[in-house]
Amino acid sequence: MISIQGLLTQGPVEASAPCRVDSGGTWDIKALSLPLEAIEPTTVNLALTLRTSATLHPYREDRIKIVSQGFPRPEVSPAHRIPFDSPFGILFAAVSYFGFCGLEVRIVSQAPVRSALGGSSTALVALIKALSKTAVMRGDKGLSKRQILHLAYHIEDGISGGNCGIQDQAAAVFGGAHQWKWRYGIQTLPFERIPLLDRKGERKLSRRLLVAFSGKSHTSSRVNRQWIHAFLSGKTRDGWIEVNQIVHRFAQAIKLRDWELGAALLKKEMSLRKEITPEALNPLALKLVEQAESAGCGARFTGAGAGGSLWALGEIEKINKLRIIWGTTLAPAKGARILACRIDSVGVK
Repeated sequence: MISIQGLLTQGPVEASAPCRVDSGGTWDIKALSLPLEAIEPTTVNLALTLRTSATLHPYREDRIKIVSQGFPRPEVSPAHRIPFDSPFGILFAAVSYFGFCGLEVRIVSQAPVRSALGGSSTALVALIKALSKTAVMRGDKGLSKRQILHLAYHIEDGISGGNCGIQDQAAAVFGGAHQWKWRYGIQTLPFERIPLLDRKGERKLSRRLLVAFSGKSHTSSRVNRQWIHAFLSGKTRDGWIEVNQIVHRFAQAIKLRDWELGAALLKKEMSLRKEITPEALNPLALKLVEQAESAGCGARFTGAGAGGSLWALGEIEKINKLRIIWGTTLAPAKGARILACRIDSVGVK
């Protein structure tokens, strides 16, 4: 392990990356997409200006310290005994990959903690970018965006024990509004990235987008395991295939800026999700979805649901109406709120 304490005394090194909302999430998990690659498994995600930053500061030369917003205590590890099974396991693993010690990592996010907006993956992407910048300062070669995505996905998938998707990291790395086609069977190209909108289109979409945090934190791994088991057994597979078809159509609607059709397709996906992933919707989330649909919008939980956040799409006047309705509904729930954000075009930086 190489101490970068001295290098960091010259000034902190910072990087940041955006969180996301999604349609068709879970298809980015290999257990679903790889056996059914012929149907072109797909996900649409929208990166948000709710950024997570990773900042590196000098620390004891033989130690690594990680501090993260929303976690009650920091964690300090000797360089020779790094814990990959701690709450900060994936972050420690990233530092270990670069072979650095003598640093403190500080993670701060503009999104609520455990809000199902891809926060842990986003933090990992931001940290890898900060570590890559530090490597460049030492005279080494930095990582490209594709290399950051590859590393972030495999670290998280490996440390979590498998069944980790890649869409959270993909949105964090590239930003923007994208359709992703998952092709894990192709060794050199595990995905196809399809930009859906230019900057002007992203501004238009931002005015028709509403994101809210339910106030209830979530843990995606438990929920994802349930969904994967039901898919592998064949119990819900037909429903998942139908969702995939809808998401392909949703991507085209966004690309054509047909917001009304996009809202209708989001509503259609949500209808199927109620059948195949009912555990994703608690009573408050179900109420918010029903309110959105009554207002003429489409709405969906983010990530694996079961708490966390929801997002809605609709024409401007309908979204503005829904903003008031959701604000009133969320007011009594502790920590719940509308999240001020728009499409983030930049990605990791």
